[in-house]
Amino acid sequence: MRAIIQRVKHASVTIDDNITGKINDGFLVLLGITSTDTEKEVQWLAKKIVDLRVFNDSDDKMNLGLKDINGELLIISQFTLYGNCIKGRRPSFTEAAKPEMASILYENFIDACKKQEVHVETGVFGADMKVDLLNDGPVTLIIDTNDLKK
Repeated sequence: MRAIIQRVKHASVTIDDNITGKINDGFLVLLGITSTDTEKEVQWLAKKIVDLRVFNDSDDKMNLGLKDINGELLIISQFTLYGNCIKGRRPSFTEAAKPEMASILYENFIDACKKQEVHVETGVFGADMKVDLLNDGPVTLIIDTNDLKK
């Protein structure tokens, strides 16, 4: 799994002119799933993201986590995170999981985050989504569960 995590003041996702998910302070998570991902990666990544300490404390140091600030998550599926742009001019998406598998792991990831008692909003798997956000910092992190295997 690959996640782009952006610390935001607010974020929302719109599908067909309807807002389907909206958060205030927290993380916008763009989530890509590859064919080798399992429930193990789902659980590890959900815990890692919720426990990240990248919100400022009273001394303006990044010491607080999502729960400390009553932060929220907006989770958006994004298979293009596994786009390979090395050859040619058009990305190859062969590393991205097939939709049948990816949708299950996406839903499992959402559930794993909710079980950690944080407010979660989402997009719709496979939909054409418009994402609006105000990045705070900016703070943007990339977590790839393949790095666990190194």
